Amino acid sequence: MLVRLIYASRAADASPAAIEAILTQAREHNPGSGITGVLCYGGGVFLQAIEGGRSQVSALFGHIQRDARHQDVELLHYEEIAERRFGGWTMGQVNLSRINHAIVLKYSETIELNPYVVSGKMSLALLEELMATASIGSRG
Repeated sequence: MLVRLIYASRAADASPAAIEAILTQAREHNPGSGITGVLCYGGGVFLQAIEGGRSQVSALFGHIQRDARHQDVELLHYEEIAERRFGGWTMGQVNLSRINHAIVLKYSETIELNPYVVSGKMSLALLEELMATASIGSRG
């Protein structure tokens, strides 16, 4: 059973080194659990989609909720899926300061990423558009 989970959190430390540490850890641990996904970050906010088996995704989300690097962790969207949308990345990344702000504005009230005030489906649509416009990378 495959599932997709999308959540938002605030970075306890938004420094480039802290972001890279999160991505490195994900890229080291996710393949063994069959987890794929993408992490968007900007303005101290994370928006992340994780995909994989239900038990594995649930366990990872529980870990993220307890991780001191994440604050205000909030579940935005959860669904059973027939196939992965972000299967090409053990953990892809999007630095929102480096993309066309019109993409964020298309799904938001402002050009600032604030997944706490939009629906989970809108967050998924944003992630899909970032994938379609080749904004998702595997390294910074």
